[in-house]
This record gives sequence, structure tokens and C-alpha cells, in this order.
Amino acid sequence: MLGPALHSAPDCGKITCVPHFDETQVRAILLDIEGTTTPVDFVTKTLFPYASRKLETFLRENAAKEEIRTPLEELRTQRGVDEQNGLKPPSWRDDSEEARVGSATAYGQWLIARDSKSTPLKALQGRIWQQGYARGDLKGEVYPDVPAAFERWKRRGKTICIYSSGSVLAQQLLFGSIATGDLTPYITAFFDTRVGAKGEAESYRKIAAAVSLEPRQFLFLSDAAKEIEAARAAGMQALLCERHETDAALRGSAQVIRDFNGIFPR
Repeated sequence: MLGPALHSAPDCGKITCVPHFDETQVRAILLDIEGTTTPVDFVTKTLFPYASRKLETFLRENAAKEEIRTPLEELRTQRGVDEQNGLKPPSWRDDSEEARVGSATAYGQWLIARDSKSTPLKALQGRIWQQGYARGDLKGEVYPDVPAAFERWKRRGKTICIYSSGSVLAQQLLFGSIATGDLTPYITAFFDTRVGAKGEAESYRKIAAAVSLEPRQFLFLSDAAKEIEAARAAGMQALLCERHETDAALRGSAQVIRDFNGIFPR
């Protein structure tokens, strides 16, 4: 339930239209990435294809490293769960390093094709993107209003946090390589699916506790109505960030913003 509205109904023909929320309660702004701070096309047409192309080579070169062995073991475990659940993932062999890398590559590509939010897959993608950013193959991208909003919110004393299905490393790389400048100094905390699924209210309660605030002190912005509903169920205020027109039926009961310009505008 939203708190008492402090915004009067704006003239949407003249200024950015901002739905009601109780700004006196808000001490932290929690942000999704894809479709909220960052164009969907950058994720789906740049980041994901890059990781898919590089996956096998990356695993062949790095599978023996400790930081890679852990997500590989987690992938093998997850594959077993998928099989038990009646899915038909690619087979997995562990009889040699070559077979293990081949199995992990095939299963990873299978997950990518299914647009899986698999935590170990996201960890591997983050490592691949790390190399890509370091080589100059990749550079982070955000919507034009985002850097100014971060600076404005920080000036207003708001805590800025990120919550994405992409790994914390991937999030830090993206915001740290924006053409207009590194945005990570504005961000207090990053959260990924290790805190829980984005469609579950408990995940948002954990995030609030992690930064020592009450859920009611957060304003969550996301392009996914299911996430908005979960955040509200946890006690957060939440607004749907709809950068482009979508079917109204997909919004549920979420109130909609088009950009960040009207969120704490001064």
C-alpha cells in the first residue's frame, strides 16, 4: 500500500508525469537495470551475444581457476535438478577436463537459449564481460536521464542501490564504464539473485535489512510488474518504469513513470 501522496496531480502536457508516492518516507532508491536504467537492446543484443560467443573459449582458458570452478560445480548441480524436474538439458560428463568444459558449454548455451536467470550462469557471464570491458570490446550504457538522476538523488541524500538478475560483478562493470563517467561512486550497494528471486517479496526484505533500512523507506523502480508487486508485498513503495508504451494489461496495478526526471527533481 502506498503512503499518503505528497505530489499533486501534474499537468502531463507540460512536465514529466509522476504518480503519487510518499517522498517523505523515501531514504533509498532501489533500481532494476534492464529496461529501467539501461536499454533492453544493450543487454539482449550486445551483452548476451558476446557472452554466448565467448563461453567455450573462456571456459577452456579458465576452468581450472578457483573462481570458475565454483560456478561450474553449481551449474552441474543445477543441471541435475533440471533433469529431475522433467526437463531435457544436455548430458554432462566429468571424465576429463575436456568433457567437463564441453558439457558446461552445452548446458550454458541451453540455459542462455531459455533466457534462464541461473545464478552460476550469470556469474560466468560476468567474468566473460569483465574481459570484454577490459579489452575495450564493451562499454556500459544507460538512458540519458540516469547520470543526472544519480547526481541529483545523491545530492538529496538518497541511498542508491541496484538489484538485477545479472551478477554483482556484471552490474559494477556496466555502471563503471559509462561513456559520460563512472557511476559506481553514486551506488551504495549491488544485489543479484543470490539474495533471492526478483519476484519474491522476501528478497526485498533482505535488501532492506542489508542496508539497515525499513522496506517502507525504499522506492523501487523496475520495468517488470511482477517485481513491483513483490516489492510492494514486502512493504516498499514501487513504480513501474515503462520507457516505451506496452500493453496496459501487463502493468497490473502498477503506477507508471517514463523516465527518472520527476523522481526527486530538485
